Amino acid sequence: MMVRETRPISWIKAARKDFEGFPEDTQRKILRALTIAAEGQKADIAKPMKGLGSGIFEVALAWRGNAYRAVYAVQLGHDIWVVHVFQKKSKTGSKTPKQETDLIEARLKRLREMLK
Repeated sequence: MMVRETRPISWIKAARKDFEGFPEDTQRKILRALTIAAEGQKADIAKPMKGLGSGIFEVALAWRGNAYRAVYAVQLGHDIWVVHVFQKKSKTGSKTPKQETDLIEARLKRLREMLK
């Protein structure tokens, strides 16, 4: 039997708090995608997030007419870092609202400083 190296999954506190407010089904699916990332793979519902540099991925989940997102980084330290989760309510199609990308960028910057 092959044992896979699984990386720890760490959360920015505010992201964890927001995540706990998601419906249970969406939490389970997002956690499954994060576990796949921790095992060095990419889940079908995860895709690279454009404009934020390499190693930043977004889990996109549609559930009961709502869109749930989790953004995680795979190249910051040893852990998989969940930097932001949110329910997307924007009517701008699949584009992530600017206030969300600004928040993600700010959290990534703080995280990089913290992990130096």
